[in-house]
Amino acid sequence: MKFALKILIVGGLLVGCAPEKSSQETSQESTPSTSVNVYTHRHYESDQQLFERFEEVTGIEVNVINASADELINRMELEGEASPADVLITVDAGRLHRAKEKGLLQVADSEILEANVPAKFRDPEKHWFGITYRARIIAYSLDRVDPTTITTYETLTEPQWANKVLIRSSSNIYNQSLLASIIASQGTSQAKSWASGVKENMAREPKGNDRDQVKAVAAGLGDVAVLNTYYIGKLLDSDDQEEVGAGESIGIIFPNQEGRGTHVNISGVAMAKYAPNPENALKFIEFLSSDEAQMVFAETNFEYPVKPGVAWAPLLTSWGEFNTDTLNLALLGKHNKEAVMIFDEVGWK
Repeated sequence: MKFALKILIVGGLLVGCAPEKSSQETSQESTPSTSVNVYTHRHYESDQQLFERFEEVTGIEVNVINASADELINRMELEGEASPADVLITVDAGRLHRAKEKGLLQVADSEILEANVPAKFRDPEKHWFGITYRARIIAYSLDRVDPTTITTYETLTEPQWANKVLIRSSSNIYNQSLLASIIASQGTSQAKSWASGVKENMAREPKGNDRDQVKAVAAGLGDVAVLNTYYIGKLLDSDDQEEVGAGESIGIIFPNQEGRGTHVNISGVAMAKYAPNPENALKFIEFLSSDEAQMVFAETNFEYPVKPGVAWAPLLTSWGEFNTDTLNLALLGKHNKEAVMIFDEVGWK
């Protein structure tokens, strides 16, 4: 498949907007469109498979612009009403909330989406919908850690984990959303205590991505790490034997099973405010919530399907079922700024 829209990032600037309409094109706007323009932060094989499949079953061409979430949101702001974007796809509910607050999204009213996507995985006002979720878990060294000694995120603040905790920087959106969930469920004071306690117990200054935290555990730089589940699947499925070995060296814990449940976050999709092809956009979004699409996300990218009843990938099944935080993920965006302020206050780099 050839994607009609391309993106080029040069010196931090986004280049490659859709061409301006000719007068002839303007006069033919009543002609039904056969395309949908997708701005996406995701860069996975599963997504390309699904874009191709959507084209096959609908005849609607999927034009893709790929960049970071912040770049795409900024681009949509600059483009304004002239934006060619029909759909925005990104990871983390906080980013979707940000796009909504900036007035870049519109309501997607669909009985199919309401049936396929549970309420906690979608915006209460229907501006965005989860398409997958991932759990933010605690990974531990199989050689050095007794997993029964860790039951909650709060455990990581205890003295026995001094100089043993590995975790990404405070600029990472996954950590910001985890802290936002603690703010929402336990309040600012408890959230600050947690952030301060984890910071004091870090084995090193935060660096690298989630995979790097697992590699650091495998290398003996720390004993426990905080990361998203699908990264473990990526490590175990890697062509790099070092990565496979790192993945095999750790076990996983779903924290807070006796309380609020394990924190989860989503990849989500939304219809752009000024979508030139809204009907196609809605068809595309509904397709991503279908059984077929949900199974591809699970099998290819090791993510949990949001649609109830869709089978998990064998690896995910092997880890067992777990209780997820019932918090509506819209609150992650609502408390994002406060989470960033707390991280700064406690000195989490």
